[in-house]
Parts: sequence; C-alpha cells; structure tokens
Amino acid sequence: MIRASAILIDLDGTLVDSIPGLSEAARRMMVELGLPPLPQSEVETYVGKGIAKLVERVLTRKSDGKPDADLFATAMPVYERHYLDTVAWNCAPYPGVFEGLDRMVERGFRLGCVTNKSGRFADILLDRLGLRPYFPVLVAGDTLPVKKPDPAPLLHAAGLIGVEPGAMVMIGDSANDAVAARRAGCPVICVSYGYREGADLRSIDADAIVDSLTEVDGLVQGP
Repeated sequence: MIRASAILIDLDGTLVDSIPGLSEAARRMMVELGLPPLPQSEVETYVGKGIAKLVERVLTRKSDGKPDADLFATAMPVYERHYLDTVAWNCAPYPGVFEGLDRMVERGFRLGCVTNKSGRFADILLDRLGLRPYFPVLVAGDTLPVKKPDPAPLLHAAGLIGVEPGAMVMIGDSANDAVAARRAGCPVICVSYGYREGADLRSIDADAIVDSLTEVDGLVQGP
C-alpha cells in the first residue's frame, strides 16, 4: 500500500486521450508547409516531451531528429496556431477518469496536474473537458525552465500543494513520469494505456500499474 496525502497526475495519455488534437495540428502544419502529413499512429510515438520536441520529431520523422533551424522556426508558430483550434478536437478523458478523480477528492487527497504541455494549451484542454476544477495546482511544461523527466516540476507542485515530496504519488503513462517521480523521491503509479514514445510498459519503473484511475483507490492510503 502506498501512503500519500497528495496525488499528482499527468495530462496527455493519463487523463486525456489528446492524440487526435495533436495529430490534426501536425497534419495541418505539414500541409501548410507543403510537406507530406504523417499518420496519427506515427505522431502518437512522438508525444511526451512537449510541443517543441513533437514538432522536431514530426518534421524529421525521428525521435531524436533535429530539423533545419529555419524550417523549425517557421513550423513552430504554424503548429501552435493550428493547435489552438484543435487542442480538444475529438479528445476525451479516458474511461474511469472522472470516477477516479471524484473518489480521490472524496477521500481528501490534494490534487495537482503536472504536464509537459504548455500552460495555455493545458488550461484549454482541461477546461473544455471539464477537468480543470479538480486541479487547483497545474504545473505545465513552461512553468519552469525544465520539464519531466527532471524532478523540478514535481517538487514545484509539492511546494504549491504544501506537502513533502515523499507524501505524494505521481500517476503517469510514461518513463518521463516515472523517472521524474523517482528523482523527486515519491512513489509512481503507471497507467497501462497512454503514450510511451514507443517504449514497452514493462520497461517503466513503477510501483504499480493500473488500467483505470478508479483502481488507485485500492492502492493508495490517504491522509
């Protein structure tokens, strides 16, 4: 049993299936730039380290690709303009998300959302899908100079919530979340769905794996 008084939760791939909106923005960007668009299944493997990295990967079709600097400088504002329109396009919370969050609130857990998504997009997505009220604390990809897997966003969230890192648990879908949690000194629960940049679920160092946020209720002893 994991003991915690606060729960931090990742956004893309954990709370929300946001691939449709991310992929549609990428498609529109590529078309506007006169480049062949990528299938959604490929774009999904590039999600996880923020929009700038996603754009780099889409332009090069490589997870570690670095596009021409001028092309990237042109592409970024194009992507962001389109993503403002598509951020919640065909997106939805995963099954069990609302039920799981309601149970966490009922049990007195303090909640925070820690994401690598830029703050303006995270706010829009959470708000449009009815999730924003659950998260008085939101630490986004541009809140600090660093993103997950750096532990700083988790430590910052702990400070805002008012708990020690060891008194919170991180829930996410990828190694970014697990590594950040380990470095911050807190337990981590991984969901079996979501986006892992092509990595095998079994390669992630997690204390538990759940198929739904409703299962967290039986794993975490509350305040």
